[in-house]
Amino acid sequence: MTITAAADGSALGNPGPAGWAWYVDDDCWSAGGWPHGTNNMGELRAVLELFRATEHLDEDLHILCDSKYVIDSITKWMPGWKKKGWKKGDGKPVMNLELMQEIDAAIAGRRYRFEWVKGHVGHRLNEAADIRARTAAEAFQRKQPVPEGPGWTGAGATKTPAASEADTEATSETTEPELFADLEVEEERTAPVFDAEDDGALFSLDVEPTWHQLTLDLTSDEHERLVRRAREAGTSVQEFLRGLI
Repeated sequence: MTITAAADGSALGNPGPAGWAWYVDDDCWSAGGWPHGTNNMGELRAVLELFRATEHLDEDLHILCDSKYVIDSITKWMPGWKKKGWKKGDGKPVMNLELMQEIDAAIAGRRYRFEWVKGHVGHRLNEAADIRARTAAEAFQRKQPVPEGPGWTGAGATKTPAASEADTEATSETTEPELFADLEVEEERTAPVFDAEDDGALFSLDVEPTWHQLTLDLTSDEHERLVRRAREAGTSVQEFLRGLI
């Protein structure tokens, strides 16, 4: 059996008052945060707390997450970081190291699968987690009690049959070529993911695509404004540019 849950984070100002939340249903969710943190910290902490809340269960965990940074950190980059003494490829220390190491310990021996979902488009579980994470951040901003939720109750938790190996391969993430490899994004560069289910989407993953490379020439000031606007929108530079296109 598989438990499906969404995990999300929020930071007002990024950095600023920050919150995290995981959500299964209205009777099974949890949230928290800090007076000062980043959006990535909230995203990571949500995943960590979800693993901790379900550590007593012998179930597969299907995690819906709108952060490519979190998914790639856990599923792609972490093994290499550990071999290098928790250093990145350029020799610099891994960002959010304590959270990364706690997640590394929490996922040991667990059966789990991440699925990227596009944020802020009405996905029911993702929206529910996002609202609770933002509410937690706003509570810290106002110095009010944080709605922490009931935690893991199992009450009403939706369980679905575990995906077969073939199903897992069919639903695994598709990593596209980096369209903006020269642009620095917050903490890590990640490849953009295009949602094939968008009505009128420019890109489709239903068929083998023919890729076209888009090159942007930006001044230093333009680049700084672009990065700032993406951070203010709580997204990556690539996703922000895709929205502009």
